Amino acid sequence: MRLLSCLLALASSLAAATQPNIVIIFMDDMGYADVGCFGAQGYQTPNIDKLAAEGRKFTNFHVAQPVCSASRTALLTGCYPNRLGMHGALGPSAKHGIHADEMTIAELVKQKNYATAAVGKWHLGSLPPFLPVKHGFDQYYGIPYSNDMWPYHPQAKKGSYPKLPMIENDRIIDEEITPENQTHLTTDYTTRGVNFIEKNKDKPFFLYLAHSMVHVPLFVSEKFKGKSGKGLFGDVMMEVDWSVGQIMDTLKKNGLEENTWVIFTSDNGPWLSYGDHAGSAGPLREGKGSCWEGGTRVSGIMKWPAKIPAGTTTDAMMMTIDILPTIAHVIDAKLPDHKIDGLNCWPIVAGEKGALNPHDFYAFYYEQNQLQAITSGDGRWKLQLPHKYRSIAGVTEKAQDGIPVLYKQQSIEQPELYDLYTDLSESKNVASEHPDEVAKLQKHAQTMRTELGDSLMKQPTGSGTREPGRVKE
Repeated sequence: MRLLSCLLALASSLAAATQPNIVIIFMDDMGYADVGCFGAQGYQTPNIDKLAAEGRKFTNFHVAQPVCSASRTALLTGCYPNRLGMHGALGPSAKHGIHADEMTIAELVKQKNYATAAVGKWHLGSLPPFLPVKHGFDQYYGIPYSNDMWPYHPQAKKGSYPKLPMIENDRIIDEEITPENQTHLTTDYTTRGVNFIEKNKDKPFFLYLAHSMVHVPLFVSEKFKGKSGKGLFGDVMMEVDWSVGQIMDTLKKNGLEENTWVIFTSDNGPWLSYGDHAGSAGPLREGKGSCWEGGTRVSGIMKWPAKIPAGTTTDAMMMTIDILPTIAHVIDAKLPDHKIDGLNCWPIVAGEKGALNPHDFYAFYYEQNQLQAITSGDGRWKLQLPHKYRSIAGVTEKAQDGIPVLYKQQSIEQPELYDLYTDLSESKNVASEHPDEVAKLQKHAQTMRTELGDSLMKQPTGSGTREPGRVKE
């Protein structure tokens, strides 16, 4: 009898080791250098820095597209968003969203009976068929699209946006979020996340905490207002850091810290045209809305004491599309039958000796299915393809108090090659010196055009695209 008890205990322990709790904290418009351990200046983020010190830093971590809805699609489905017909940032009047046939991380972990919750900004479709509870999440609390898509935004034209609602599960619980409501968003999201962990501490769970901050318009609660000494942006970052601390403290208090895999990252780089209300990409070129490094490279931190080596850093390249298949590998869940683009990167996450990125290349699309850049899987070579882009470089006017300046429009006329190992800022085009690398990446670009299309080449769709979910007018 005692032997049987020991065997059952061992089996339970082994099951727990392969079924970690999973927490993804997804920031909005937070730049590469907006947290202390990635170079933030003038304010402190001690809880996020502690997460990195006790976990693993990913200095070459990327989103698939440098904009809201597309980026979130990639994270949650493991697919390039344009494969699923998801482009840009969906507006409140959009009649489409993530298709019911696509598998999200929540649906993936449901195979292993995880409790699941989404808290915060969704932005994958605001109509009932597209909300989180229709895509594997047991519960949802948050806003359906960006917090700037509301009538109170300083840049909103009269009548351009409807009221911004607060949604719980699939029901509107507050028809209009006011400026006063916005000051509570970070705290409210944190409270909901903490409560979810507390209620599900005896079973495996997945919490997707998608903050509305630091997307403009910026709002902070009274407890952090004016506390950073670095203006409103610094105050907001302090409150987000507090939120991370609350989540981590809750895990520790309930004995869950050892077997919880925490992933902290952002949906794209900083919205630089907002000046003192925007963050920083540090040494990277440009920011949100561009396929330069400042738009797609974001700070990445992961902690799982049982499996991920503490106090380590990797510059191996990864992308958010790799999160879903890596989770599937860890919990032994079945991937969807349809094609996805991400690959299992667990050896990199776990710090295994000699671990290499399994991708031959990554593709960066933007706008309406424009293939703008290709990067080698090892993260060294990046080919910027001919396209137009918005640039903050050379803009002398200073944005203040939430009122943005205008970008300058620039063009790349011929493919430009950058060696990111020696030139992280993408300052020197070395295409003429490395024609073989250009040719190799051009070949990968053509593969993507065949698969997903490229509107820049008047090839709007490819053979591998799928339709988003749609509702009838």
